[in-house]
Amino acid sequence: MKEYYSLDVAGVKRDLRLFSVSDTLKIAAFILFGDVELTVACAGALAKIAPEHDILLTAEAKSIPLIHEMARQMSENEYVVARKGEKVYMEDIVRVTVTSITTKKEQMLCIGKKEADLIRGKRVLIIDDVISTGESLAAMEKLVEAVGGNIVGKMAVLAEGDAIEREDITVLAPLPLFDANGEPLK
Repeated sequence: MKEYYSLDVAGVKRDLRLFSVSDTLKIAAFILFGDVELTVACAGALAKIAPEHDILLTAEAKSIPLIHEMARQMSENEYVVARKGEKVYMEDIVRVTVTSITTKKEQMLCIGKKEADLIRGKRVLIIDDVISTGESLAAMEKLVEAVGGNIVGKMAVLAEGDAIEREDITVLAPLPLFDANGEPLK
């Protein structure tokens, strides 16, 4: 039984550990947290192909290092993070719900007035680490639409499973899903 998947993305190679999400399905854990080399390389590769935009948006939390490094490399001073919960300092909160493959339960994404003001009337580029079911992406799209932003692109480091076939996202590499034995699904 295979326990790892070898990935080469943005010129960086990593062995990703496989984890079960059900009795018949495994996913490869792609985690940017703490991996400076991988984060910098992926951010640079995405920045090179990013469309013209005014503000970057991502969802909390795994893609925060990625969006931060993209903004730094593109000399942008601000970006927006849709939070997974309301914070006391957030005013006029806009909320949407989402269910993703890695959390296994419904979650909320929200932004406050400050973030809404950064998005309203602006060209928004949505960034994520991995797009799988597309639920987090759809939630971010709803947030942008709710506050009057204009989505000019959707990008991720990896597209997983059926997301590989999507034509509305730009990704650096595909990431398969795996059967119970760790073999890639076709």
